[in-house]
Amino acid sequence: MKLLIASDLHGSAACCRTLLAAFEREQADRIVLLGDLLYHGPRNPFPEAYDTFAVTALLNSVKDKLLCVRGNCDPEVDQMVLEFPMLAEYAFLSVDGVNLCATHGHNYGPDKLPPLMAGDYLLCGHIHLPLCRKMGPITYLNPGSLSLPKENTPRSYMTLTDGVFRWHKLESGEEFAPLD
Repeated sequence: MKLLIASDLHGSAACCRTLLAAFEREQADRIVLLGDLLYHGPRNPFPEAYDTFAVTALLNSVKDKLLCVRGNCDPEVDQMVLEFPMLAEYAFLSVDGVNLCATHGHNYGPDKLPPLMAGDYLLCGHIHLPLCRKMGPITYLNPGSLSLPKENTPRSYMTLTDGVFRWHKLESGEEFAPLD
């Protein structure tokens, strides 16, 4: 199974369209979204092509392919328009023998770990930086941000195939090395 893992869309219709094109290009089986789907939040600028109605329609069109967790900019009321569950604080996934804990990063993250075991991977968004960091017996991974990347990093996502994580530039799909 191939996963496309992404975070921090923040209501950008342009980035959502590019994400769905990347999903097709990557021929992934599922998209794991790590929160902050529709709104930009009080500290962020409006992202390119900010259109929560369009993003809602785009995400609903692939609802059977989405696995989502809630971000700090995802209010409970969004569940009324989104046709897939997105209110979980974290979710555990096991894919081809790789154990993942998906969370946004604002409540649980590298500074406050959910219940993990040695060898598990912690997937977080929230800080808008593509990262790969070994933390004792676990590995912390962040796909970066789809719409509002920080520190001159590209708009990005990750893929997981056969136990290997790769970071990709959103627009081109080109692989790059994450920060550590």
